[in-house]
Amino acid sequence: MPAQLIDGKALAEHIHNDITQRVTALKAQSRVVGLHAVLVGDDAAAESYAQSQAKHAGTVGIDYQLHKLPDGSDEAAVAALMQKLNNDPAVSGIILQLPLPDGIDADRIQPLIAASKDVEGVGAANFGALAMGRPALAPCTAAAAFECLKSTGIDISGKRAVVIGRSNIVGKPLAMLLLAANATVTQCHSRTRDLPAMVRAAEIVMVSVGVPRMVTGEFIAPGAIVVDVGTNRVSANDPENPKKKKTVGDVLFEEANVKASHITPVPGGVGPVTVAMLLQNTVTAAERMAE
Repeated sequence: MPAQLIDGKALAEHIHNDITQRVTALKAQSRVVGLHAVLVGDDAAAESYAQSQAKHAGTVGIDYQLHKLPDGSDEAAVAALMQKLNNDPAVSGIILQLPLPDGIDADRIQPLIAASKDVEGVGAANFGALAMGRPALAPCTAAAAFECLKSTGIDISGKRAVVIGRSNIVGKPLAMLLLAANATVTQCHSRTRDLPAMVRAAEIVMVSVGVPRMVTGEFIAPGAIVVDVGTNRVSANDPENPKKKKTVGDVLFEEANVKASHITPVPGGVGPVTVAMLLQNTVTAAERMAE
Protein backbone atom coordinates (compact mmCIF):
# COMPACT_ATOMS: atom_id res chain seq x y z
CA MET A 1 0.00 0.00 0.00
CA PRO A 2 1.47 3.39 -0.99
CA ALA A 3 2.56 5.78 1.74
CA GLN A 4 0.51 8.81 2.68
CA LEU A 5 1.95 11.87 0.97
CA ILE A 6 3.04 14.82 3.12
CA ASP A 7 1.62 17.69 1.06
CA GLY A 8 4.07 20.58 1.42
CA LYS A 9 1.89 22.99 -0.54
CA ALA A 10 -1.10 22.44 1.74
CA LEU A 11 1.11 22.69 4.84
CA ALA A 12 2.66 25.93 3.57
CA GLU A 13 -0.80 27.39 2.97
CA HIS A 14 -1.80 26.55 6.55
CA ILE A 15 1.35 28.25 7.86
CA HIS A 16 0.71 31.27 5.61
CA ASN A 17 -2.77 31.67 7.12
CA ASP A 18 -1.30 31.73 10.62
CA ILE A 19 1.39 34.22 9.58
CA THR A 20 -1.22 36.51 8.01
CA GLN A 21 -3.14 36.65 11.28
CA ARG A 22 0.02 37.42 13.25
CA VAL A 23 1.09 40.14 10.80
CA THR A 24 -2.39 41.69 11.00
CA ALA A 25 -2.18 41.73 14.79
CA LEU A 26 1.20 43.48 14.69
CA LYS A 27 -0.02 46.06 12.20
CA ALA A 28 -2.97 46.77 14.49
CA GLN A 29 -0.33 47.85 17.03
CA SER A 30 1.31 50.08 14.37
CA ARG A 31 4.20 47.61 14.08
CA VAL A 32 5.84 47.13 10.69
CA VAL A 33 6.85 43.63 9.62
CA GLY A 34 9.64 44.15 7.10
CA LEU A 35 11.77 41.61 5.26
CA HIS A 36 14.81 43.22 3.60
CA ALA A 37 17.13 41.45 1.16
CA VAL A 38 20.59 42.51 0.06
CA LEU A 39 21.71 41.68 -3.49
CA VAL A 40 25.19 42.56 -4.75
CA GLY A 41 25.77 42.45 -8.50
CA ASP A 42 23.58 41.03 -11.24
CA ASP A 43 23.24 37.31 -10.56
CA ALA A 44 20.11 36.20 -12.44
CA ALA A 45 19.30 33.29 -10.11
CA ALA A 46 19.58 35.52 -7.03
CA GLU A 47 17.30 38.12 -8.63
CA SER A 48 14.75 35.43 -9.46
CA TYR A 49 14.85 34.15 -5.87
CA ALA A 50 14.37 37.71 -4.60
CA GLN A 51 11.30 38.09 -6.81
CA SER A 52 9.88 34.86 -5.39
CA GLN A 53 10.52 36.10 -1.84
CA ALA A 54 8.75 39.38 -2.62
CA LYS A 55 5.73 37.54 -4.03
CA HIS A 56 5.32 35.24 -1.04
CA ALA A 57 5.92 38.02 1.48
CA GLY A 58 3.21 40.09 -0.16
CA THR A 59 0.65 37.30 0.18
CA VAL A 60 0.92 37.40 3.99
CA GLY A 61 1.21 41.17 4.40
CA ILE A 62 4.96 41.37 5.03
CA ASP A 63 6.66 44.44 3.57
CA TYR A 64 9.52 43.34 1.32
CA GLN A 65 12.37 45.49 0.08
CA LEU A 66 15.34 44.52 -2.08
CA HIS A 67 18.52 46.55 -1.65
CA LYS A 68 20.70 46.24 -4.76
CA LEU A 69 24.35 47.18 -4.73
CA PRO A 70 26.15 47.43 -8.10
CA ASP A 71 28.72 44.93 -9.28
CA GLY A 72 32.08 46.20 -8.13
CA SER A 73 30.88 47.18 -4.66
CA ASP A 74 33.40 46.33 -1.95
CA GLU A 75 32.92 44.64 1.41
CA ALA A 76 32.89 47.98 3.20
CA ALA A 77 29.82 49.08 1.23
CA VAL A 78 27.98 45.83 1.99
CA ALA A 79 28.97 46.01 5.67
CA ALA A 80 27.71 49.58 5.90
CA LEU A 81 24.34 48.57 4.45
CA MET A 82 24.07 45.67 6.90
CA GLN A 83 24.71 48.01 9.81
CA LYS A 84 22.07 50.42 8.53
CA LEU A 85 19.49 47.61 8.30
CA ASN A 86 20.44 46.30 11.75
CA ASN A 87 19.69 49.74 13.22
CA ASP A 88 16.40 50.29 11.36
CA PRO A 89 13.36 49.43 13.55
CA ALA A 90 11.25 48.94 10.41
CA VAL A 91 13.44 45.98 9.42
CA SER A 92 12.36 42.71 11.04
CA GLY A 93 14.50 40.34 8.99
CA ILE A 94 17.54 40.51 6.73
CA ILE A 95 18.53 38.13 3.93
CA LEU A 96 21.90 38.12 2.18
CA GLN A 97 21.34 36.89 -1.36
CA LEU A 98 24.01 34.47 -2.56
CA PRO A 99 26.29 34.10 -4.42
CA LEU A 100 28.29 37.27 -3.77
CA PRO A 101 30.68 38.61 -6.42
CA ASP A 102 34.37 37.77 -6.29
CA GLY A 103 36.17 39.79 -3.68
CA ILE A 104 33.33 39.77 -1.14
CA ASP A 105 33.47 36.99 1.44
CA ALA A 106 30.06 35.77 2.60
CA ASP A 107 31.70 34.29 5.71
CA ARG A 108 32.69 37.81 6.76
CA ILE A 109 29.42 39.52 5.73
CA GLN A 110 26.86 37.02 7.03
CA PRO A 111 27.92 37.36 10.71
CA LEU A 112 27.27 41.11 10.47
CA ILE A 113 23.52 40.45 10.41
CA ALA A 114 22.09 40.96 13.90
CA ALA A 115 21.03 37.63 15.43
CA SER A 116 17.56 39.06 16.11
CA LYS A 117 17.14 39.72 12.35
CA ASP A 118 18.88 36.62 11.00
CA VAL A 119 15.66 35.13 9.62
CA GLU A 120 17.50 32.53 7.55
CA GLY A 121 18.84 31.18 10.85
CA VAL A 122 22.34 30.67 9.48
CA GLY A 123 24.32 32.76 11.99
CA ALA A 124 26.38 31.32 14.82
CA ALA A 125 24.25 33.00 17.51
CA ASN A 126 21.01 31.35 16.40
CA PHE A 127 22.80 28.06 15.74
CA GLY A 128 24.24 28.11 19.26
CA ALA A 129 20.90 28.99 20.84
CA LEU A 130 19.27 26.11 18.96
CA ALA A 131 21.98 23.72 20.17
CA MET A 132 21.40 24.84 23.77
CA GLY A 133 17.63 24.45 23.55
CA ARG A 134 16.97 28.17 23.75
CA PRO A 135 14.58 30.21 21.56
CA ALA A 136 16.20 30.59 18.14
CA LEU A 137 15.43 31.42 14.54
CA ALA A 138 16.13 27.98 13.10
CA PRO A 139 17.56 27.49 9.59
CA CYS A 140 14.59 27.55 7.25
CA THR A 141 15.10 24.27 5.39
CA ALA A 142 15.74 22.28 8.58
CA ALA A 143 12.68 23.89 10.19
CA ALA A 144 10.62 23.05 7.09
CA ALA A 145 11.63 19.38 7.18
CA PHE A 146 10.73 19.26 10.87
CA GLU A 147 7.32 20.86 10.17
CA CYS A 148 6.67 18.22 7.51
CA LEU A 149 7.41 15.53 10.09
CA LYS A 150 5.16 17.15 12.72
CA SER A 151 2.31 17.44 10.21
CA THR A 152 1.92 13.64 10.26
CA GLY A 153 0.59 13.93 13.82
CA ILE A 154 2.86 11.22 15.22
CA ASP A 155 4.36 11.47 18.68
CA ILE A 156 8.06 12.11 18.00
CA SER A 157 9.11 11.55 21.61
CA GLY A 158 11.18 8.37 21.98
CA LYS A 159 11.14 7.54 18.27
CA ARG A 160 14.36 6.38 16.60
CA ALA A 161 15.33 8.99 14.02
CA VAL A 162 18.14 8.96 11.48
CA VAL A 163 19.36 12.15 9.81
CA ILE A 164 21.44 11.51 6.69
CA GLY A 165 23.55 14.62 6.17
CA ARG A 166 25.51 16.95 8.45
CA SER A 167 25.45 20.38 6.81
CA ASN A 168 25.21 23.47 8.98
CA ILE A 169 21.96 24.57 7.35
CA VAL A 170 20.04 21.28 7.27
CA GLY A 171 21.55 18.14 8.79
CA LYS A 172 22.97 19.48 12.05
CA PRO A 173 20.08 21.82 12.99
CA LEU A 174 17.54 19.16 12.01
CA ALA A 175 19.17 16.76 14.45
CA MET A 176 18.94 19.46 17.14
CA LEU A 177 15.23 19.99 16.46
CA LEU A 178 14.61 16.25 16.72
CA LEU A 179 16.57 16.04 19.98
CA ALA A 180 14.53 18.91 21.39
CA ALA A 181 11.41 16.88 20.56
CA ASN A 182 12.88 13.94 22.54
CA ALA A 183 13.64 11.72 19.55
CA THR A 184 16.61 9.36 19.77
CA VAL A 185 18.81 10.68 16.97
CA THR A 186 21.55 9.08 14.91
CA GLN A 187 23.39 11.39 12.50
CA CYS A 188 24.76 9.65 9.42
CA HIS A 189 26.98 10.95 6.63
CA SER A 190 29.30 9.93 3.80
CA ARG A 191 31.67 8.10 6.17
CA THR A 192 28.97 6.09 7.96
CA ARG A 193 29.60 2.37 7.65
CA ASP A 194 26.76 0.09 6.53
CA LEU A 195 24.43 3.03 6.00
CA PRO A 196 21.41 0.98 4.80
CA ALA A 197 21.40 -1.06 8.02
CA MET A 198 21.66 2.09 10.15
CA VAL A 199 18.71 3.66 8.36
CA ARG A 200 16.57 0.50 8.48
CA ALA A 201 16.61 0.71 12.27
CA ALA A 202 14.90 4.10 12.15
CA GLU A 203 11.23 4.96 12.50
CA ILE A 204 11.92 8.47 11.16
CA VAL A 205 14.26 9.04 8.20
CA MET A 206 15.34 12.59 7.27
CA VAL A 207 17.52 12.82 4.15
CA SER A 208 19.66 15.75 2.99
CA VAL A 209 22.72 14.60 1.09
CA GLY A 210 22.42 16.17 -2.38
CA VAL A 211 22.81 12.84 -4.18
CA PRO A 212 19.91 11.97 -6.51
CA ARG A 213 17.93 8.88 -5.44
CA MET A 214 20.70 7.64 -3.14
CA VAL A 215 18.30 6.25 -0.53
CA THR A 216 16.55 3.26 -2.06
CA GLY A 217 13.80 1.05 -0.72
CA GLU A 218 16.50 -1.17 0.83
CA PHE A 219 17.12 1.58 3.41
CA ILE A 220 13.52 1.96 4.59
CA ALA A 221 11.89 -0.05 7.37
CA PRO A 222 8.18 -0.84 6.85
CA GLY A 223 6.07 1.96 8.28
CA ALA A 224 8.90 4.50 8.62
CA ILE A 225 8.28 8.20 7.97
CA VAL A 226 10.53 9.56 5.21
CA VAL A 227 11.23 13.28 4.76
CA ASP A 228 13.32 14.01 1.65
CA VAL A 229 15.04 17.41 1.66
CA GLY A 230 16.95 16.78 -1.58
CA THR A 231 16.38 18.82 -4.72
CA ASN A 232 18.34 17.54 -7.72
CA ARG A 233 18.03 18.25 -11.43
CA VAL A 234 18.54 15.12 -13.53
CA SER A 235 17.87 14.04 -17.09
CA ALA A 236 14.21 13.35 -17.85
CA ASN A 237 15.30 10.63 -20.30
CA ASP A 238 13.07 12.11 -22.98
CA PRO A 239 14.23 10.80 -26.41
CA GLU A 240 12.52 13.73 -28.14
CA ASN A 241 14.25 16.29 -25.91
CA PRO A 242 17.62 14.99 -24.61
CA LYS A 243 18.28 18.25 -22.73
CA LYS A 244 15.03 18.06 -20.76
CA LYS A 245 15.49 17.93 -16.97
CA LYS A 246 13.30 16.98 -14.03
CA THR A 247 13.55 17.47 -10.27
CA VAL A 248 14.07 14.47 -8.00
CA GLY A 249 14.98 14.01 -4.37
CA ASP A 250 17.71 12.16 -2.53
CA VAL A 251 15.26 9.27 -2.01
CA LEU A 252 14.23 6.85 -4.75
CA PHE A 253 10.58 7.72 -4.32
CA GLU A 254 9.04 4.78 -6.18
CA GLU A 255 10.74 2.24 -3.91
CA ALA A 256 10.43 4.13 -0.62
CA ASN A 257 6.78 4.94 -1.27
CA VAL A 258 5.67 1.32 -0.99
CA LYS A 259 7.45 0.80 2.35
CA ALA A 260 6.98 4.06 4.24
CA SER A 261 3.87 5.13 6.15
CA HIS A 262 4.35 8.81 5.21
CA ILE A 263 6.66 10.41 2.65
CA THR A 264 7.38 13.83 1.15
CA PRO A 265 7.27 14.08 -2.63
CA VAL A 266 9.90 16.00 -4.61
CA PRO A 267 8.90 18.52 -5.77
CA GLY A 268 5.97 19.59 -3.59
CA GLY A 269 7.23 18.46 -0.20
CA VAL A 270 9.79 20.35 1.87
CA GLY A 271 10.36 23.06 -0.74
CA PRO A 272 7.15 25.09 -0.35
CA VAL A 273 7.41 24.86 3.44
CA THR A 274 10.95 26.31 3.40
CA VAL A 275 9.66 29.63 2.06
CA ALA A 276 6.90 29.57 4.69
CA MET A 277 9.54 29.11 7.42
CA LEU A 278 11.40 32.18 6.17
CA LEU A 279 8.22 34.22 6.51
CA GLN A 280 7.45 32.66 9.90
CA ASN A 281 10.92 33.55 11.18
CA THR A 282 10.35 37.12 9.96
CA VAL A 283 7.09 37.56 11.86
CA THR A 284 8.60 35.87 14.94
CA ALA A 285 11.47 38.36 14.81
CA ALA A 286 8.97 41.23 14.51
CA GLU A 287 6.98 39.95 17.49
CA ARG A 288 10.13 39.77 19.62
CA MET A 289 11.04 43.32 18.63
CA ALA A 290 7.54 44.45 19.60
CA GLU A 291 7.95 42.87 23.04
